[in-house]
Amino acid sequence: MGEYVLLMKEAFNRPQNNKVFFGRMIFEMKALGIDSIIIVLIISVFVGAAIVIQLLLNINGPMYPSWVYGFASRKAIVLELAPTIISLILAGKCASRIASELGTQRITEQIDALEVMGVNTASYLILPKIVACLIFFPLLMVMSIFSALIGGLLGALPMGIITYFEYVEGVRLEFGTGEIIYAIVKAIINALIISSIACYRGYTLKGGSVEVGQESTKAIVQSSIVIMVFNILITSLFN
Repeated sequence: MGEYVLLMKEAFNRPQNNKVFFGRMIFEMKALGIDSIIIVLIISVFVGAAIVIQLLLNINGPMYPSWVYGFASRKAIVLELAPTIISLILAGKCASRIASELGTQRITEQIDALEVMGVNTASYLILPKIVACLIFFPLLMVMSIFSALIGGLLGALPMGIITYFEYVEGVRLEFGTGEIIYAIVKAIINALIISSIACYRGYTLKGGSVEVGQESTKAIVQSSIVIMVFNILITSLFN
């Protein structure tokens, strides 16, 4: 933990060259954010459809109003699916990429070469990745919410139990900005967790190519566990 805190303190120093920093940040936004859009949309659509189908199959009856399915699915999607489940998916995709990239740079002595030239390697290599995740992960979360709600609609209509208007009525019922703020806060914290832990595992790697795979696995496992712990803490604070 001490090494992690000291590394993050060094990483968050002011960049030595703002132009280079922004260039690397844009590159990382493409590699970590834009390249993750497809998998986020696909998973969100199918999980959103599965949630609504389960609701229709398990609480279908005359005692339940027609809007309850859209309302319950929105709550599940906005509060848990988008900010937490998608973060776990991104932990598997992005954390492994970050850790393996930095780990490869470490064992091939690219980081040592930069340090010899007087470059603050922590800020140069780590900070653009963290900032890119902090910017793009909330955007991915919003895309996930929208696509999951669309997926819920696509899953509900073929069953013929509720109509399009009844589903939309439930989704819009008692909707407030507090739910979106809650989801965005979760997404930002999860982005920081994923990027910082993955950077630490890769940057401090010792060994060879075998250790690169081991550290990538550790980055995924540790970030996933920390995400679930903070999920409980944030849920308790907001409720």
